[in-house]
Amino acid sequence: MEHTDVLTTYIASFVDELAEAQIEDVVISPGSRSTPIAMLMAEHPHIRVHLNIDERSAGFFALGIAKAKNKPVALVCTSGTAAANYYPAVVEAHYSRVPLVVITADRPYELREVGAPQAINQQFLFGHYTKWFVDTALPEESSEMNRYIRTIAARAVSTSSSSPKGPVHVNVPLREPIVPNLSLSNLWGSEKRDKSYVSFMNGDATLSQASFMNLAHHLQKQEKGLIVCGDQLSSDAIEPISRLAQALQFPIIADPLSQLRSGTHNHAFVIDTYDSFLKSDKITDDFRPDVIIRFGAMPISKTLSTFLRAYEPREMLVVDEHDGWRDPTSRATSMIRCHERIFAAELLSHLSEYQRKSTSWSSRWIDVNHQTSCILKKLQRTEEWFEGRVVGELAELLPERAALFVGNSMPIRDIDSFFLRNSKEISIFANRGANGIDGVVSTALGVSTQYEHAVLLIGDLSFYHDLNGLLAAKMHQLNLTIVLINNDGGGIFSFLPQSKEEKHFEFLFGTPTGLQFEHAVNLYDGIFTSAKSWKEFRDAITDSIIQGGLHVIEIRTNRQQNVEIHRKIWEHVSEEINLSKYEE
Repeated sequence: MEHTDVLTTYIASFVDELAEAQIEDVVISPGSRSTPIAMLMAEHPHIRVHLNIDERSAGFFALGIAKAKNKPVALVCTSGTAAANYYPAVVEAHYSRVPLVVITADRPYELREVGAPQAINQQFLFGHYTKWFVDTALPEESSEMNRYIRTIAARAVSTSSSSPKGPVHVNVPLREPIVPNLSLSNLWGSEKRDKSYVSFMNGDATLSQASFMNLAHHLQKQEKGLIVCGDQLSSDAIEPISRLAQALQFPIIADPLSQLRSGTHNHAFVIDTYDSFLKSDKITDDFRPDVIIRFGAMPISKTLSTFLRAYEPREMLVVDEHDGWRDPTSRATSMIRCHERIFAAELLSHLSEYQRKSTSWSSRWIDVNHQTSCILKKLQRTEEWFEGRVVGELAELLPERAALFVGNSMPIRDIDSFFLRNSKEISIFANRGANGIDGVVSTALGVSTQYEHAVLLIGDLSFYHDLNGLLAAKMHQLNLTIVLINNDGGGIFSFLPQSKEEKHFEFLFGTPTGLQFEHAVNLYDGIFTSAKSWKEFRDAITDSIIQGGLHVIEIRTNRQQNVEIHRKIWEHVSEEINLSKYEE
């Protein structure tokens, strides 16, 4: 068999097995060495190819698709620094537990470290940020090698999908010629079995019934308890956690990325304004919990972390299906390896005959949350441009089953403060693994491939960081509304101690750019609107949702004024909340 046919059969077996293992979406960046992988993926009837020219953008675009689907997505690029451009997205996927199968073409062994062009050391390129690395064998004419490469594909998808989900790296060296023979008979059939070559089954971590019984018996004796839910919470755990909170009368501190603030589940115990009222000096030792049950990643709120350090609970149970050791406060007393849904449901089964009546503890948290919510709703309705009000407006304007992607720095913190409980099915996403501002536009566009309506809330520096990501919207005709908070610089730094150092602050941290983003949006055939009033903003959002396509709606704000309004709101909350009836 000629080299071309050997190469084609080998790579076709690899691609077909990826499809059999349920890889549906592949993001490909153009390049020479990856030619056979790219062409055969484009040829496969069950694989959807998304072309993304810039590898850095492509990595985050794939990350967004995988986030939205909660299923592995494959990435393909050529050799050399193209692969290195995946690094930030791989890091984010590692910390966010997002499944990615990163496939990098490479020079054959004889062309490594000898000065060949477009050749770098791709061995373990992503270090410990991938769950598994393999440098595949070169194509050979044998059934054993086709069995081998199918096994590699199945193992890559399995490893990426198993708990904790994350990225894997498959490095594929190839010799020239590299153009496959697409007319080859039985293209996908070499060593193919009825289904996948190697199937994989992943089980959920759990505890013994005796352990659940002991925990239930212990927790029903605790009155002052909190449930804290953060990002990466399994969606099927929301309902049982809500019912567990009701059974124990434990309020739920609900980070916006926990998805507990939106939806049709019971919101009675959901506390959504903690970031505002926990800043108050009226919060005393009466709010100290005896026990905390934590699900998911640590919430965004620095105020909450400060509170937990100041009012340390006797017990903090961190429930995690994997031994990720998610405890930045160093307050955990028990690490429990168990799936969140199973943990909550099993505890409920052992509490089936136990229903605690309303307690002064739960009433205290629920009432102060209600008071704060009313204050926030009233105070943020200012007619002047206030970044926090954007969040409230979006909560009202977004349609059912919309996706809201949130940039880091100030946007995610405003979502934490001002996105309040509602019954809409709104899915909130953010890149909170490494908390970077790179690749946000591309990730949001990846998410948008899975939603009819998607909105990105982002600051001007984050937007600038990933302007080239907008090309995906043009190439693939994606629907994304970008709400651009333009305060001409790094708004979050105005809240930090650096802001007091006036001599160097604006140059080193404020970093005004003076960019007119309309020109960039026009380059990618988007529609740009600079809103001058709240009515114009609302109209622009509504129009963008109806029309579809790429829309960028800019709101120009003043950094210093924004800080002042935030602080005035927090002061009002502190002054107006009434805790007198709960004083002990």
